[in-house]
Amino acid sequence: MENVVAVKSYAFAIRIVKLYKFLSEDKREFVLSKQLLRCGTAIGALIKEAEHAQSKADFLNKMNVALKEANETEYWLMLLKDTEYIDENVFQSFQEDCSEILKLLISIVKSTKKSLKR
Repeated sequence: MENVVAVKSYAFAIRIVKLYKFLSEDKREFVLSKQLLRCGTAIGALIKEAEHAQSKADFLNKMNVALKEANETEYWLMLLKDTEYIDENVFQSFQEDCSEILKLLISIVKSTKKSLKR
């Protein structure tokens, strides 16, 4: 069975890398875009790590960190939009993907917490 959140976060990371290249090469913006690159690609890396977690608690921890990184990614995207490095259309496109990943991660974290309480 396909891991939907892993697939979506990987595709999102690819888009983030391309946005970083655009921001650094075309807009000559290096500080905000580097933050976005770090957290936007970390989401998928943490999800990939969680696939081979040592325990359910380890899995939950990695998914919680992935959730934090997704939340931070959303912050940097909003900041890039509000400082006019990216336009509304670009922002909306990334925001939709980020929001979808956030919802999936929230669901995974909640259900994992429930299963640990049993």
